[in-house]
Amino acid sequence: MAKLFINEKNKKGHINAELYGNFSEHLGRCIYEGLYVGENSDIPNTNGMRNDVVAALKEMKLPVLRWPGGCFADEYHWKDGIGPKETRKKMVNTNWGGVTEDNSFGTHEFFELCEQIGCKTYINGNVGSGTVQEMSEWIEYMTFDGVSPMAELRKKNGHEKAWKVDYFGVGNENWGCGGNMSPEYYANLYRRYQTFVRNYNAESPIFKICCGANGGDTYWTEKVLKTCHENVPAEAHGLMNGLSLHYYTVPNEWSAKGSSTDFDEKEWYKTLSKAAYMDELIRKHGAIMDQYDPEKKIGLIVDEWGTWFDCEPGTNPGFLYQQNTMRDALVAGVTLNIFNKHCDRVKMANIAQLVNVLQAVILTDGPKMLLTPTYHIFHMYKYHQDAELIESFIEGTKTIGEEKEFMVPNIQESASVDKDGVITITINNLSTKDSEDIEIAFAERRPGEVTSAIVTNDMKAYNSFENPDNVKETEFKDFTVTDKGISFKLPACSVIQFRVR
Repeated sequence: MAKLFINEKNKKGHINAELYGNFSEHLGRCIYEGLYVGENSDIPNTNGMRNDVVAALKEMKLPVLRWPGGCFADEYHWKDGIGPKETRKKMVNTNWGGVTEDNSFGTHEFFELCEQIGCKTYINGNVGSGTVQEMSEWIEYMTFDGVSPMAELRKKNGHEKAWKVDYFGVGNENWGCGGNMSPEYYANLYRRYQTFVRNYNAESPIFKICCGANGGDTYWTEKVLKTCHENVPAEAHGLMNGLSLHYYTVPNEWSAKGSSTDFDEKEWYKTLSKAAYMDELIRKHGAIMDQYDPEKKIGLIVDEWGTWFDCEPGTNPGFLYQQNTMRDALVAGVTLNIFNKHCDRVKMANIAQLVNVLQAVILTDGPKMLLTPTYHIFHMYKYHQDAELIESFIEGTKTIGEEKEFMVPNIQESASVDKDGVITITINNLSTKDSEDIEIAFAERRPGEVTSAIVTNDMKAYNSFENPDNVKETEFKDFTVTDKGISFKLPACSVIQFRVR
């Protein structure tokens, strides 16, 4: 039997709600068909946004949404996406499928979507092919409430009041699709561009995010931080609020990533091992950040993460459409627990992507919509948002797997307590076959009311439009409450959540 110790007296840090954020790019059917169908669509919508998708995201408690990219961001010119839709400039989406982008979803539509969902806004600016003036004017257009050329243009286009930009990324993947830059060159560009990301509203300053590393590239992190901190006057120390990190869980080589639904146990454990590598990445990049920011004022922003498999057969390879199985559910559960445990440094994370792309929480097919296994994990974990991380550790774990270099612990967890004193515990069983007897022991808490939910099924199980509820969150009742804790058997291949009052 494994024993999970919860020391509810030891609060380790605040879990930002934004750790449960998402990412929407002009890629495949994420924006168009997935989120936005236009005001004249037969699919029920409000101002062009799908009612079913918006309702599901509100229920999931989506805290923040990143847009417009991704690689698309560094080819996006915001003025092409404002004004009457019939006169908006069309462009070729060179990064994703070579399709025509008609810019019918632009700045106004993005803020409309976020207002309907009730989430914060995270916008990525164009450094790769854009100018300082373009970025500066976009900030003015979105956030200035006085009299100015861009504010007047916004009003002319139908929005009198300024919006609130919560987070702004200065470029995206500038080591790659965003310009193939060296870290020193990008860092100096960042210093310049961010200067003109003005805080027109001092009461709600924009959180400015610098482009960070690709996976384990600590050289980029070191050089960017060093360059950004060199000869910086005291009044400019707030030039960086966050540093991004991108990491995708790819079981095999990038050229042959593997199927999202046809895999064996060897590939299952390999995938989960690579997902668990997120912990090491945060520690490595965090150690470098500690040298320049020992007080942890700069947040690590993991604004692209998730599984990346070969796209579904018969679909446009540039659309990155993949199915979503229990393997994805476990990747999500493991990764979110890791983010929780590093909440002192990780301040936001955005899984890729929201609808119909990569590890999506929702899939659509015309008027049909389904919730993926990953959606149900985010729904179960939403109670960690804005809670306090509390100390937890497990005794009696086993190391499991098919290959020595890709072994994983059989169970993994995190725990938090909210402002009302309710403890949320999330536990993953990474084994494909073996259930595990677990006893949860609290330092002082005598469990009163206990509720539980679970997502479990065969490792290859997924939801289809013919069977949309094959994998879903269900109530879990097979546990025993004692004076000191909770005892239960955790099924193989499962993610469970307990709420303890």
